[in-house]
Parts: sequence; structure tokens; C-alpha cells
Amino acid sequence: MPTEFYGTTVVVIVLVVFVLAVIIANIKIVPQAHSFVVERLGAFHASWGTGLHVKIPFLDRIAKKVSLKEQVIDFPPQPVITKDNVTMQIDTVVYFQITDPKLYAYGVENPISAIENLTATTLRNIIGEMELDHTLTSRDVINSKIRVVLDEATDAWGIKVNRVELKNIVPPAEIQESMEKQMKAERERRAKILDAEGEKRSAILIAEGQKESAVLRAEAIKETKIREAQGEAEAILSVQRAVADAIKLMNEANPSEGVIAIKSLEAFEKAADGKATKIIIPSNIQSLAGLATSVKELMSDSPEGKA
Repeated sequence: MPTEFYGTTVVVIVLVVFVLAVIIANIKIVPQAHSFVVERLGAFHASWGTGLHVKIPFLDRIAKKVSLKEQVIDFPPQPVITKDNVTMQIDTVVYFQITDPKLYAYGVENPISAIENLTATTLRNIIGEMELDHTLTSRDVINSKIRVVLDEATDAWGIKVNRVELKNIVPPAEIQESMEKQMKAERERRAKILDAEGEKRSAILIAEGQKESAVLRAEAIKETKIREAQGEAEAILSVQRAVADAIKLMNEANPSEGVIAIKSLEAFEKAADGKATKIIIPSNIQSLAGLATSVKELMSDSPEGKA
């Protein structure tokens, strides 16, 4: 009896442990930005989102674990031919995101390979309609066209193409050499233009400096002449004022006719001593001479009277 009880207890414990192990093994936690595609009896059952889930043992199976984060695929260079028959190597980078885990799991066998092949064919079609120069300068246009085509085609696979970038565009070696020569010539042309602009600017500055210097010299000469003229005007004004003051004083002194006559003779004497070749003698010169004789006699009589 104890042996049977012991054996039964062991079996129960084993069964409990087995059940617990099965339950624990079927408890699944889906991380953030992930989704699990679950099949039941071989058919699609559900898409589990973030959180805790329990699947039925032996009936449910996790068919695919899908990341919902944006993913990046860098495809190797692809040979493409332009409209003007130039073969180039172009590699692309595709940014995509899975939006429907069910379609991603059952839509196409190998989604990444499908995107790569679709990108290559779309790129060849677009580049085949463009010439080399247009291809090298139209990256944004090419990126947009490829993205539109890929996004439309991958909707059935539960994929959204966010961006497509042309990573490198490598033309043939001879074309690269020709482009480098052209770029070198363009740089030299720009350098010459810059040198010419610099010389032109320098000449303009020198001319402006000379112009300003000439203007300043002219202003200085003008100022000097103005000051000289002002000085002469002030001198003449001072002389005129002195003459006016003298006349005023003479008028205030009320001189006799004899004094005025004597002053006239003195002025006549100074005129006679000058270098003038012609002298105009006043009509009353005799009366002036008689007056001068009278003054002389008076001056000679005065000392004798005093003696």
C-alpha cells in the first residue's frame, strides 16, 4: 500500500510538472514594435501585438516573428543603360516598414529579394528614359519615381516603402575623366573671373581714392582763397573805417579854410613827388599859393615878436 501511494504521488508530481512546463512554454511575450503571426492547425489564426499571450499547445504555432520598425536595405550596384547608351553602376538604399504582418508572412515567398528585383527593374526603366547629364542632376526625381512604383507594388505584401535613395552613380572611367577635365576648366574659368573682379574692384577703389584726394585738395584751395578774400575785405573795411573816422574827426574839429588849404597843398606836394607824368593843377592854385605865403610870413614874424 505505501509503495502504491508513493508511486501514485510521483506520477501526479510528474504530471503537474509537465503541465506547468507546457503552460510556461506556451506563454509568449511580444516585445514593443514587433508582431507574431500565429497559425492554428496550419491556418492563419491571429497576429499578436505587444504584450502577454498564451497559445494552445500542439494546436497553435508561431509562423513568423515580424519587426514593425523601419528597416534599411542597401542593395549592391546594378548596371543600367541611359538613353544615350552609357552604362553606369547605380546602387540604391531602400527604407521600408511592415504595416501588415499577415500579408508580409503570406504575400510573397521572399519579400526582401522581391523588393531588390523590383528596385533593379524599376531603376533600369527610369534611367533608360533619361540621358547621362539628366541622370547625374536628377537624383531627387529618380528617387521619387522609384519610391512611388515600389510603394504601390509592395502594398500587396504588407510593406510600405518610405524612401528610396540613389547611393552612388558611377559612370564609365572615360566619362569620369572627361567630367573631371570639364570641372577643372570650369574652376579655372571661375578663378580667372574672380581675379578680374578683384582687379576691377582694386582699380575702382584707387580711382575713388584719387577722386576724393583731388576733391579735398580743391576744397582746401577754395577755403584758402575764401579766407584770403575775407582778409582783404576786412583790411579794406578797416581802412575805410579809419578814413571815415578821420573825416568825422575833421568835421567835429570844424577846420578853417586855411587849414584845409594847407592840407590840400601837402597832398599836392606828395602827388608832385610821385612818379606821375601828368599832374592836374587846380584852378585856384594862385589863391592857395598866396595863402601859403601868408602863412610863411606869419610863422617868420612870430619868432621876432617873441625876441
